Amino acid sequence: MRAVVQRVDKAIVKVNDRIVSDISKGMLVFLGIEKGDDFSDADFLLEKVINLRIFEDEEGKMNRSLSDISGEMLVVSQFTLLGDCRKGRRPSFTSAEDPERSNILYSHFINQASERIPVVKSGIFQAMMKVSLVNDGPVTMLLDSKRLF
Repeated sequence: MRAVVQRVDKAIVKVNDRIVSDISKGMLVFLGIEKGDDFSDADFLLEKVINLRIFEDEEGKMNRSLSDISGEMLVVSQFTLLGDCRKGRRPSFTSAEDPERSNILYSHFINQASERIPVVKSGIFQAMMKVSLVNDGPVTMLLDSKRLF
């Protein structure tokens, strides 16, 4: 399971020109589910995301987590994070999990996050979305439940 985590001042998801989710200060999490991922991958990444110290403290150092700042989280499913571009010019998505299983793990991640973070919102699974954000920093982190990077 892979995640791109962005520290944001705000983020908005639109589907068919209609806002379906929006957050203020917090994290935008793009989540990609890989074949073979299970609940332990989702739980590992969630723990990492919630406790990732990427928010500044009083001294301007990244020492505070999403929990520490009572930040908001917006989770967007993005199978393209599993795109393999090593060969040719067209990405291969063969390592992405099938949609039914992906939706189960995506929903699990969101449900578990909702139990720990006061404001958790999400995009619409498999919808064509327009995501806009104001990246704070910019700060962008790449996470992988298999610890590949």
